[in-house]
Amino acid sequence: MVRALACFAIAVATAAALALTASGTPAARCQPTVSDAAGPFQQSGMNAPRRAKIGTGHVLLGRIVAPDCAPVARALVVLWQAGPNGYRPKGRGSVLTDRAGRFRFEGPVPSSYGREPHIHIAVFHPEYEELLSRYVVRRSAKTGRIRLVLTPLL
Repeated sequence: MVRALACFAIAVATAAALALTASGTPAARCQPTVSDAAGPFQQSGMNAPRRAKIGTGHVLLGRIVAPDCAPVARALVVLWQAGPNGYRPKGRGSVLTDRAGRFRFEGPVPSSYGREPHIHIAVFHPEYEELLSRYVVRRSAKTGRIRLVLTPLL
């Protein structure tokens, strides 16, 4: 019995040591964001105009990270949303994340077209799988936050 407990204690200590980073702190893990299916109005995100503002009324603050929770710098984040007359080119924009993986996007509160108001998001980076997601805007919210976790390419 004592031998079994000693073996168990060694196994636990080994697992704990493996979970530590070089700095001696526990290694963080972020669960990758599940990608949405492409919508009927999605276009190639690489040609969206580089602009962080398409209007006023709602500010979306976001952060793009890797599975180890490290920021992903220079990721291309493409955002598009419906306006009062549906999806239009004026409702699209794209931004690059900063060194901390952050981005900011400002626009009008998205219109509802039978679904809750939302902003579509596509994220592109050469070291990660393309990610499609969406942010649902809460009623009367002037700001929102989203964190997206990318999946590395194999």
